[in-house]
Amino acid sequence: MSSSASEWANLIFRWAHVFSAILWVGSTYYFTWLDGQMRRLEAHAGGKGAVWMVHSGGFYTVVKQKTLTVPPADVHWFRYEALSTFLTGFVLLNLVYYHGGLMVDPIDPRLTAIQASLVGLATLIFGWVVYDALVRTPLVRNEPVFAALAFFLIIVTTTVLASLISSRAAYIHVGALFGTIMVSNVWMRILPPQRRMIAAAAKGEPFDEALGAGAKVRSKHNTFLAVPTTFIMISNHFPTASYGNHYSVAVLGALILVGWGAAALLRRA
Repeated sequence: MSSSASEWANLIFRWAHVFSAILWVGSTYYFTWLDGQMRRLEAHAGGKGAVWMVHSGGFYTVVKQKTLTVPPADVHWFRYEALSTFLTGFVLLNLVYYHGGLMVDPIDPRLTAIQASLVGLATLIFGWVVYDALVRTPLVRNEPVFAALAFFLIIVTTTVLASLISSRAAYIHVGALFGTIMVSNVWMRILPPQRRMIAAAAKGEPFDEALGAGAKVRSKHNTFLAVPTTFIMISNHFPTASYGNHYSVAVLGALILVGWGAAALLRRA
């Protein structure tokens, strides 16, 4: 690919990636806020009433429904925002890193470019497998312990990556891992239970409330991953402060914690 074609491809997919991420994160935090308002209604008004909003010169009300009163085809799904964000991001990962010569430190190469790319891909696959397995354990119900273990595994993963591939590539692969977990949560652990809930509701049959509870846990995790992922997306523009810093792993760890704290505040808003 010529340098001009490569730059155009980078520009187009980067724009599509950022725009998709805006749509995805925007809808994620809108529903996070909406869930918080619904919880307040349940606590103070017995679940009665509606959330009132004003936007674009009009008033809007949202009422939480316990049953489905419209055909399944009329239910809107928020799903392609996540998929398009991941796919465009994966294309960028290939353009900029796997085929862009940024996987290996040119001064101190520890792996070949192909080996480094395989390490990166393995991180995305096995990172999701480990996370998914942990969420299936009773540990997920103890949020502080689960968060502490997750943070420890993230730091270990970052340290190992930084010892094998370039520090810039290590940073972006932690972000790509978060993105992989988030999109896999949406398509593999949130949407399937929702499909079963809609199918049961359309037939007038009761549905297992555990399905919704499990999907909500995954959705909650996504809100905590979104903020540090956004930071990692822009970190390559600030090498001195991020991946090029002598304490790059510690910097990433600190900013992940700050991101989690910001997400916790947003969830309470």
